[in-house]
Amino acid sequence: RCTAGPSFREYIPAAVRSWRERPSELEARVAQAREELRCCVACPRNCRVDRLTADSRAGACRTGRRAIVSNYFPHRGEELCLQGWGGCGTIFFGMCNLRCVFCQNWDVSQDGKGRELDAEDIADIMMELQVAGCHNVNFVTPEHVAPQLVEAIVAAIKKGFCLPIVYDTSSYDALRSLQLMDGLVDIYLPDFKFWDPTSSNRLAKAKDYPQVARRSILEMHRQVGDLRFSREGLALQGVLVRHLVMPGLSCEAGKVF
Repeated sequence: RCTAGPSFREYIPAAVRSWRERPSELEARVAQAREELRCCVACPRNCRVDRLTADSRAGACRTGRRAIVSNYFPHRGEELCLQGWGGCGTIFFGMCNLRCVFCQNWDVSQDGKGRELDAEDIADIMMELQVAGCHNVNFVTPEHVAPQLVEAIVAAIKKGFCLPIVYDTSSYDALRSLQLMDGLVDIYLPDFKFWDPTSSNRLAKAKDYPQVARRSILEMHRQVGDLRFSREGLALQGVLVRHLVMPGLSCEAGKVF
């Protein structure tokens, strides 16, 4: 379901509203997010690796204290309601907690192509995309760096960031990471890849993926509700689920739809 909302320029993004209404709570959430890295359960792999130490690449995502950013730019190949006329300010994060055999970005998701950046660096990128005229900032593959993104979002707000935030995820998210994002994310853009655990285990090495994805998408909807558009046709808030139909698995697609 979709509903119409205010003009794009009249909309106040979730993170901006949260900072205005309860800044001390967000500062406490940053501290909580940082502490989450000490015994990491940021994704359903539950590696419990200390990502604050120097030797912190033992987890499934092989990502330490700082998130890896492989690229960023105004993306003009996203859904029209996200890219609009100014582009979707997309930030691609390196590494991933899934092992999809069909991944089209293997050098990014598994080889970690990119640079390790801290929260201030990511906040500067967000500001750069805002100045470039993007309609939103889109975090792609954020599941394993959710704690770092809480830090980055708050740092960006302090610098004057005021765009909606899109969370572009595989849906293999930990509930506690999604809860860290409550009041910060405007649009959840989850992929719902598999319905059957046999398929998810064979194609992504995550047998629990269907169960996790269903639970995650319910939490996303609890936070932001149905998709709402501006009068100009831009997505402002809500959940937009995507599904890639796998060859020979159209029966699963029917269940997802």
